Amino acid sequence: MQFKPQLMPIALALLIAAPAMAAEPDTKRHQAQIDQIVKQISPARIEATIRKLVGFRTRHTMSDTVSDTEGIGAARRWIKAELERCGAGTPLQVEFDSHIAPVSARISRPTEIVNVVATLPGAQPASAERMYVVSGHYDSRNTDIMDASGDAPGANDDASGTAAVMEMACVMAKYKFDATLVFMTVAAEEQGLLGAAHWAEQAKQKNLNIAGMFTNDIIGSSRDEHGKQDDTQVRLFAEGLPVQKENSDAVRTLIQTGGENDSLSRQLARAVKEAGERYVPKFKVNVIQRRDRYLRGGDHMPFLERGYAALRFTEPAEDFNHQHQNIRTENGVLIGDLPQYNDYNYIAQVARVNAAALSSLALAPAAPQKVQVRTAKLQNDTELVWQANSEPDLAGYRIVWRDTTAADWQGSKFVGKVTEFTMPQSKDNVYFGVQAIDVDGNVSPASYPTPLR
Repeated sequence: MQFKPQLMPIALALLIAAPAMAAEPDTKRHQAQIDQIVKQISPARIEATIRKLVGFRTRHTMSDTVSDTEGIGAARRWIKAELERCGAGTPLQVEFDSHIAPVSARISRPTEIVNVVATLPGAQPASAERMYVVSGHYDSRNTDIMDASGDAPGANDDASGTAAVMEMACVMAKYKFDATLVFMTVAAEEQGLLGAAHWAEQAKQKNLNIAGMFTNDIIGSSRDEHGKQDDTQVRLFAEGLPVQKENSDAVRTLIQTGGENDSLSRQLARAVKEAGERYVPKFKVNVIQRRDRYLRGGDHMPFLERGYAALRFTEPAEDFNHQHQNIRTENGVLIGDLPQYNDYNYIAQVARVNAAALSSLALAPAAPQKVQVRTAKLQNDTELVWQANSEPDLAGYRIVWRDTTAADWQGSKFVGKVTEFTMPQSKDNVYFGVQAIDVDGNVSPASYPTPLR
């Protein structure tokens, strides 16, 4: 009997006619470039950098700027020279970023605040304007916040973060990334986050596309005040709803849809945790769902205040005898922020997590924009729509979801190069996000959908 095409079942005809969805790239595969970067992070170089910074005796914001051996001026010139030396022959661009801070509660006279900024331009034209910023602060203090002449070694707070950022810059400058990376050592953190605030404000005025920022502040020690060691994790502070006098439309939408745990910073934290734990095995990135610790603050805060996604890395348990203290001995205990209290292998682990996360983000596509969920009618399916990415190596998009009581994504579906998709799940019962994936399996942070009526 001859087969009659006109009698072919409609469903079978549609299946034959529909183009096959491309397979999802392997998003769990290690990128060789990232593995190499992580492997090259050196505890010995980090220790040498910290001891050099401590050798300037004090790096107080209002300390000597003329001497070549002591004070903040000598420190910043040495940092710049080191970054220029290790970046020679690479695209790394090193410069000072300065402004004059007026008299304030922690500045007794007009003072020049100088950040050292090393920029590695993105190599992909479609991504080069997107930036990821990582910082540590190189200024230091002792018990009296206004004491600009007393010894203030600042080995942990925050030569540890400064050395980690410098190590990352020197290692990563030899590689290419789609997006731009900015490595900053900033000043006047102890005097009120002045260096970071100046740079963040300039970025806001220039409308820079900062897709993520994290600061490393007090990442030097793996021991608490009782001597108990924990070198298996780092705290990553991630703000939920921003602190504002009046809620923006974006914040109101998060509140109305229950998306308090889906702020830009929380989405960034999920991406950092995934990349960090994948490339640095047996080391936990412990996301703390707070802006920062009680009574403390860091250089991520000026970025948060200007609407950027920003995070803070800090060691798991701080020993306050080795922070913000004059060097002295009390009851047989040596007090002060001295280099012998640092764990240099631990600092290197935190730097590796940073480097893996930065690399993964800068190689991945941008997070999808204008992600929305259709809410015009009552239905148990969920219709998601978004704007197409422009990267030439885009493989497609992945929809992720989790229970409303879960912190991390629990399920995913790759949907290819489409800009809308209907999920057979109720938007009332789970949280959704949309990620972009490139052909090498690099994944963007997820974007939270807003209602579309």
